[in-house]
Amino acid sequence: MNWQQLISNKRLGQEHKHPKRHDDRTEFKRDYDRLIFSAPFRRLQNKTQVFPLPGSIFVHNRLTHSLEVASVGMSLGNDVARQLTERHPELRDTLFAEIGQIVSAACLAHDMGNPPFGHSGEKAIQTYFTEGPGRDLQREVSHQFWDDITHFEGNANAFRLLTHQFKGRRQGGFVLTYSMLASIVKYPYSSSAPSRKGKFGFFNTERDIYRRIADELGIICNSQPGEPLKYVRHPLVYLVEAADDICYEIMDIEDAHKLKILSFDETARLMLGFFSEEKRQHILQRIVDEGLTDNNEKVVYMRACVIGELEHECVRVFCDHEEQLLAGTFEGSLVDHIAEPLCQAYADCSQLSVSRIYKSRPVLDVELSGYKIMETLMGHFVEAAHYPERFYSKQLISRVSSQYDIDSPDLETRLMAVIDYISGMTDVYALDVYQKICGISLPIV
Repeated sequence: MNWQQLISNKRLGQEHKHPKRHDDRTEFKRDYDRLIFSAPFRRLQNKTQVFPLPGSIFVHNRLTHSLEVASVGMSLGNDVARQLTERHPELRDTLFAEIGQIVSAACLAHDMGNPPFGHSGEKAIQTYFTEGPGRDLQREVSHQFWDDITHFEGNANAFRLLTHQFKGRRQGGFVLTYSMLASIVKYPYSSSAPSRKGKFGFFNTERDIYRRIADELGIICNSQPGEPLKYVRHPLVYLVEAADDICYEIMDIEDAHKLKILSFDETARLMLGFFSEEKRQHILQRIVDEGLTDNNEKVVYMRACVIGELEHECVRVFCDHEEQLLAGTFEGSLVDHIAEPLCQAYADCSQLSVSRIYKSRPVLDVELSGYKIMETLMGHFVEAAHYPERFYSKQLISRVSSQYDIDSPDLETRLMAVIDYISGMTDVYALDVYQKICGISLPIV
């Protein structure tokens, strides 16, 4: 692969159009603006990141997480562009200089396909078809469609959300640039050839769209004719992934401290573990010099230092492995290749997050409740899509937004419309619909 071909501002759905521009924004800045002003992006403010949506203490939701990831992604992309342009002078005055903006826009979009209640919501959709009443539908749909719904993935759903032509929307979905769209596909495989983690990057309904983008950008295809589609990653995916890895790991630690799941001493030990002894002393002295006495503010300062250090190290890894990234042979994530002491400190944070944060009672309670809510919604709406002629089915279907093709004569299209509708809900809206269709609450007139 080569950078000149990988970075393209061609737009999906406007490949042969050259619209007039009334300002000086680049095409990639237009991507960013389209995303940040979109309704699906705004809905992220009511979707759980890790902890329950905030009460008196504000912790991260999907929206604040995505904004922070976009900020780190901008820094990663800009620093990589500067260093690689010095190495490759021919990249000067090309679109390569804008990769910071591409990565930042992709970071904004990376969680937009996540259903309510995060991974718990994903599992509820998958298991409805593998363990629940939805199993009986297997003989009525194609095996490709069955692969899509039984492996339902937020990553693939984000690509669908951005590219699918829903009712009333322009051809090409959000009409975003090829390079930005390729940069969000973390697992560039079809659902029939998922990664070792069971992940994939696009549903079969969007397979041809991804193929068109990949072929245009020169992304290497690893599958033979007749095999499920499988590509290597666009190199910028690694920067989007690194920004996400840095933010969720470090910000979850900060949130856990705010919620008193972790003590200040535990949090400080984890944060300072990223630095040499000399640098630790420097950070502690700066905290004294700045007059920081509030423990939350001390954690904020240490967290900023950690993110800066991890960002710098991920840029080094990316630039050092440029050749493998372009050849499609780089293995793992950028964070997997960071040097000590950062590597061990990051592992310490990950291990503690699993044992103390992700298995904490507030998080487990949200997962259990969210799973039940999603399971119930799937049961009611899938049955309605399966038997649309029934009275109750008609009542439920009338609740679904007109942008979803729930009235299609094709069963697969109706089922996908249900998944589109439910996965696009916020946590609060999913709870509201659940309570109403279960008769737990009535609308107040």
